[in-house]
Amino acid sequence: MDGTNQTAVTEFIFLGFSSVLYLRLTLFVIFLTVYLLSLMGNTLIIFIVLTDVALQTPMYIFLGNLSFLEIWYTTATVPKLLATCLAQVVTISVFGCITQYYFFFSMGATECILLAVMAYDRYLAICSPLRYSLLMSLRVCLQFSAGSWIGGFIAPLLPTILISHLNFCGPQKINHFFCDSDPIFKLSCSDTFLVEALGYTCSSVVILSSFLLTMSSYGHIVVTIIRLSSREARKKTFSTCASHLTVVSIYYGTIIFAYVRPPAKYNFTIGKVISVFYCVVTPLVNPLIYTLRNKDVKKAFRKLLSQKRLLLA
Repeated sequence: MDGTNQTAVTEFIFLGFSSVLYLRLTLFVIFLTVYLLSLMGNTLIIFIVLTDVALQTPMYIFLGNLSFLEIWYTTATVPKLLATCLAQVVTISVFGCITQYYFFFSMGATECILLAVMAYDRYLAICSPLRYSLLMSLRVCLQFSAGSWIGGFIAPLLPTILISHLNFCGPQKINHFFCDSDPIFKLSCSDTFLVEALGYTCSSVVILSSFLLTMSSYGHIVVTIIRLSSREARKKTFSTCASHLTVVSIYYGTIIFAYVRPPAKYNFTIGKVISVFYCVVTPLVNPLIYTLRNKDVKKAFRKLLSQKRLLLA
């Protein structure tokens, strides 16, 4: 589009989900409840991992990183989502929109890398148990954790810089509840071919490479489990990674559907619904699955509760 003689847009308006008041209020209550439960659940996991010496191992250090990440990942988008449920008009500055875009995709890329690292950790623990402590020492664990965060924040940097140079001259309504890539591109009056192609390539590379690495680790794990002679040993071994595999399946299932596809095929209505799953639901699923299905975390949680009772007695 030609931006000549058009007024530059300084802020965007989120359209959210619905203009019907009672439906917006219902969604507000649901989203707020899930958001608060997610914050409490992930904060609890971080607290347990930091305070329980038995959980200060690579597996749970990665889990603590994931919980910390989920808190900020959901906080990058949910406050605006809640605002669109309460107010008729919710705005965000162009700078604020680009900032939200960067942090959202940085957190998303970090989660992809971290899930792949967690799968590799389980692979070493199950397939090379005798060398596990050597291959996944505390130093290596911290290096993997730091690398996940650094890599995640580098991945969307170039697309974000290119987006910051786009011109926006109307319309200013974003058909979403946060600054996702396709709604931003649709509002620009500049040529977005390069930044769309780059953004699509970056997201596809990060998502698919981390997904394939994760599935490769679990492929080797499955082969190792099948080779175990004892049925009880197979059951016990699989239970150590079943919770992580559940989180991986839910998260990758939604983001691959949302971002690993040509930009021209984007449907805004479906995009908003799918976004709810990885922005709101998945950050809550993480603490629920790890606390309900992981014996070590449940044991640490019961220990924490018993200590609180003794203090109150």
